[in-house]
Amino acid sequence: MPKGLAILTSGGDSAGMNPAVKCAVEYANQKGYQTHLVYDGLRGLIADNIVPATRDLVSGLLHRGGTLLRSSRSPEFFDIEVRRKAYENLVRRGIGNLIVIGGDGSFRALNQFHSDFGIPFAGIPATIDNDIAGTDYCLGVDTALNVIRESVDSIRDTASSFSRAFVIEVMGRHCGYLALTSALACGAEICLVPEIPYDLESIGARLKHDIANGRRYVIAVVAEGTKMGDYLTRWINDSIGMEARLTVLGHVQRGGSPTVQDRIMAYKFAVAAVDALDAGQKNSIMVFRDGSYSHLPIHQVTDSKYKLDPAIIRLASPLAC
Repeated sequence: MPKGLAILTSGGDSAGMNPAVKCAVEYANQKGYQTHLVYDGLRGLIADNIVPATRDLVSGLLHRGGTLLRSSRSPEFFDIEVRRKAYENLVRRGIGNLIVIGGDGSFRALNQFHSDFGIPFAGIPATIDNDIAGTDYCLGVDTALNVIRESVDSIRDTASSFSRAFVIEVMGRHCGYLALTSALACGAEICLVPEIPYDLESIGARLKHDIANGRRYVIAVVAEGTKMGDYLTRWINDSIGMEARLTVLGHVQRGGSPTVQDRIMAYKFAVAAVDALDAGQKNSIMVFRDGSYSHLPIHQVTDSKYKLDPAIIRLASPLAC
């Protein structure tokens, strides 16, 4: 198999992608690979938007959020003839290995590509939702949590000043990790996520008791997947009798300079990915579980459903009742 190696980012962007790209290039170069960068994700593979990974292209990446390689949605990649064009682009450049930094959708696409043409790949988990099975951590999560923490701390100041309730909606379509973790870290009074049944009547009784005993403001954190942001805001106004405001944090959670944790995790994932390819692994995903780094065959990741840590659910459950 050719010693060329290409690196791409795919799916939703997250802080930690850029450090992973830089570290993967530098470590792969040390191992004797001729490294390349793919711009625009899967679409870049198809369009041959591939360039040698020169030093100047990866300099100054550690502190940059998002992905300078850019990303894209590429439904055309499901067409075998389109994938063949991507394969021919790689062959022409002598590239026989891929590292993809993204989520399980990106991993599935590369696994199909491997099945078609035999190009080995290693996947680095990167999504702020932290919802990839088999790993306790995905790149970008710590940075996103710190963005949320800073926002909630700022909102708390004005909530206290005006004796108001604030509902903060965070990302997480199917996974409540960001909401649960930030609610605990920020001392929220309410947390609604898809994984935990909630009881508004019980929440209301608890808050009325707290208000009667001196509580002057309320902070609620909800995952976007619950679709409860607007409703909860109106409910607090009408049922609790406290003026409430809704703040949707949105895509600000994906940006920001990567934290120390995300930079170090990016480095360790990148090294593990290059080592996996160097050892002959064909389609493995890098994972961090119980404090250790390893890799899993892709089917063990994509065929499993991510589950929240039961310990976090136990800690946060009182905020939903």
